Order: sequence, then structure tokens, then C-alpha cells
Amino acid sequence: MNALINDLVNNKETEKIQKPNFDTRVGREFLAFYLKTKFKQIINYDKKAAKSLFLQVSPDFLEKFLDRLINNPKRKILISITGESASGKSTICAQIQKCINDKNLPISIVNTDNYFNDISELINQYGTFDALRDAGYDVDSPHNFQLDLLRDDIEKLANGSDVKIPKYLVNGTGISIPNAIEIKSKKIIIVEGMAATYKEVHDMFDIKIYIDLNNKIRKKRFLERAQVRNQDHENALKHWDYVCDAGRKYVVPAKEKCDIIANGECNLEYFTQILEYINLITNNFCEV
Repeated sequence: MNALINDLVNNKETEKIQKPNFDTRVGREFLAFYLKTKFKQIINYDKKAAKSLFLQVSPDFLEKFLDRLINNPKRKILISITGESASGKSTICAQIQKCINDKNLPISIVNTDNYFNDISELINQYGTFDALRDAGYDVDSPHNFQLDLLRDDIEKLANGSDVKIPKYLVNGTGISIPNAIEIKSKKIIIVEGMAATYKEVHDMFDIKIYIDLNNKIRKKRFLERAQVRNQDHENALKHWDYVCDAGRKYVVPAKEKCDIIANGECNLEYFTQILEYINLITNNFCEV
């Protein structure tokens, strides 16, 4: 646990900074300088953690992101969180959702798994989802996602419009229900899932985060999750082989294009402290 960040969060940095006028370029440049200083502080703190959150940060990421804030301030901040199956991305997003609920953070989360095509007819034809997979159907292929719709929805959210996204049922039926989940356009939009790596949408994001974890731990998590879902062990191993192959083809190649490589084994309490501190510093302004 990082005592320095813990102290900063607990102290609440009571000395507020006079809020600049963010409608002016000078005000936004001040904000960019302030955030750059604070982010570097977080990175330095993180290096001392028992299990660092930030495994790698692209050298030009911060400059590019802050330049976007200065030159296009009205557009919502788009963040992608991706990684291979059982890497920890859903767990991290669940923790973010908990922080959203606890702290009323201006963040919306979109799960790209909801953009799977409806394959219910194919499943009925083959009998089961597993039989369809065993017949060679590539469920995680970009062709099996509604990527045009995903891009359109992200663009609407980025420009301030609420959307209703599909809901894909994870009960083995392959059913996709259109316009089922309402997503509000908030200050920050997080898009989670492997589809966020695909070229059709990958260029949209201001911050691209890749959750990394070694295969041994991933496999253990995957099989434990299968057991909770009452999935047959032999079938779970088959599906593990499939998701590993799909990950190598579709997810891993995007790793080098991501801005931040994050640790899927990071302590969640520590991760929450960093989120709280980021929320604190981005709201550490008082009106004139």
C-alpha cells in the first residue's frame, strides 16, 4: 500500500487553488500544467508501491492528452480499457463503478461486449454456444461485433448526447436486445472490452489503457470464474484455449499502441486511492 497517496487522500489537500477561466486558452493551459505536475507526482508515488499500477506509460502520452484538452475542451474525455480475457479489466471497471456510486463521479462506462452480434439463430442451429464455438465460429472476431454502431454511440457520447446501447445476453442464447441500456454523456466516458482495440474505434480514445497479467494467473482466474458459472471443467479448458488464441490475434497486437500498460494484479484498495486522488486534484479549485 502506498502511504504517500493514502496521506494525500486523507488530508484532502485542504488548500484550494483559485479556479482559472477554462473558457480561455490561458486558463486551460494552466489546468494542463497543473495536471501534468500532479500526474508525474502520482507516477513517482506509484513506483514505490509493492505492486505498481502503472507498468508502462508512453513517453508522449501526457503531452498529447493535455494538448487535446487545451484545443478541444468541450469534447468528453474518452478512455478505453482493454486486455485479454481474465486480465482484470472487468474487475477494475467494477471498482470504478463502485467509486462512481460512492463519490458521484462524472463517469459513464460502456461495455463493448454488449455490441456482439445477435447469433441466436446460429446457436439454435448448432444446439449450444459451445457447439458453435467447437465448429470453428470465431466469436471474438471483429466481424462479430456491431462496430459501426459502437463508433456512432461513442461519437454521440463524446459530443454530449445520451445514447441507448444494445444488451447482449451472456446466458448462452446469443441474443442481443437493441436500445436496452441507457448511457449518460458525462465528463468521462470509459469504454471497456476487447472491441475497444479494433481499428474501427481504437483511434477515438484520448487515453488507451491495456490491463496486463501473466497467463498463469489469468488461467487460474478464468477457471475459477467458470466454476462459479457451473461450467464443465473440460469445456472451460476448451474455451480457455479459444480465448487465448483470440487474444493473441485481436487484443495483444493493440498493446503497443496503448498509452498506459496497467497491472491486472494491482491491489484494488490502492487503485481506489489513486482514483480518489485523481478526483481530488481535478476538483481542487475554488471560485474567484
